[in-house]
Formats: sequence, structure tokens, C-alpha cells
Amino acid sequence: MSSLRHTPDPRTATYLDAARDCILDVGWRRTTLTEVAKRAGVSRMTIYRAWPDMGSLLGDLMTREWVGIAAATRVAARDTSTPAGIAAAALSTIRALRDNELFVRIVELDPDLLLPYLISRRGRSQEALVEILAAEIESGQASGAIRTGEAILIARSLTLAGHGFVLSAQTMTDAGIGFEQLDAEYARLIARTLEPQ
Repeated sequence: MSSLRHTPDPRTATYLDAARDCILDVGWRRTTLTEVAKRAGVSRMTIYRAWPDMGSLLGDLMTREWVGIAAATRVAARDTSTPAGIAAAALSTIRALRDNELFVRIVELDPDLLLPYLISRRGRSQEALVEILAAEIESGQASGAIRTGEAILIARSLTLAGHGFVLSAQTMTDAGIGFEQLDAEYARLIARTLEPQ
């Protein structure tokens, strides 16, 4: 079966929006391709031709959602070829992910969906985020603003750190240390990792 990710279709956004709405309403486990079709106002076979199962649809939805957040925060940060600029964009991204209603709903109802991407394989969203970050690092390296080193390795390392600040930050907060302090440390970690040696 072909996927809409391989065959561009202007209706893709409508179908993904319908899937997003379903997941927000009832969670991933209770969402079916039939329900997505119903919400999108199309036949079941239209959705089945695009995605063979909910896993592939969820993969496309997560990629659109998370990469869209990263792209938006990078545009807002403007200069993402300096340690401070990349740190600001990375911080904006983790904050936006933590606050994203789809992400929050998945963590609340179906957190096990995220487990494979944390312990056994990289997903398309993670690959895209690493590529964005590596390109920014390479740009900064070319100007001398960022230390030398393999950009992909550095980007993957910073992405690993980001996982903890997105998924586990609440476990490290209490009456004495809040998100604001942790986020400041995350930005400092990113900037200092990237500073020329």
C-alpha cells in the first residue's frame, strides 16, 4: 500500500487533522482508521489506501507535529548558527513539545507508544530533528562560532539530552527547583557544549 508520505496529496493534512482530533478525544489505543475516515468525511478505503494501520498513520502525524514545532521555534530564534542561538531554539522546542496537547495526551494515555523511540530505534521525527540541528551546527562550524567535531554526533548527543528534558523534567522538579531553573540549565548545557574550545 502506498503512503501519503510518498504520494503528496493536499488532503493529507485533513486526514492527519482528523487523526489528531480522534487521539485527543479518546487516545491512540481507542482510535481506529474507520473513526479517522468518519471524522475526515471520507470512506474507510480512502484512509486504508493511505495508511495500512494506525501505527503508520501515527508515525506520519508525530513527524508532522514534532518537526513542525522544531521548524517554528527555529524560525522564531532567527540566528541558529551560534551556541546561544541554537540553545534558545532547542529550549523553545522542548518547551513547546512539553506543552503540545497531542504530546501530552499520548504521554497521559499511551506513554508506551514513545518507548520504542527511547530505547530501541530512532523515528523519522528524531531523524529530522537531528538533521535540522546538525545543519545548524555545521553552519556555525563554518563561521567558527561552534566547536569542531562531527555535527551528526553532536546533534545526536544534544537530542538525547533533550529527551530527558521533554519526558522526565517533571521528575526533577520540586518546591526548590522548578522548570524555569531546569530549562536554564538545559540552555547552558547546549551553549557550553557548542562553544569553541
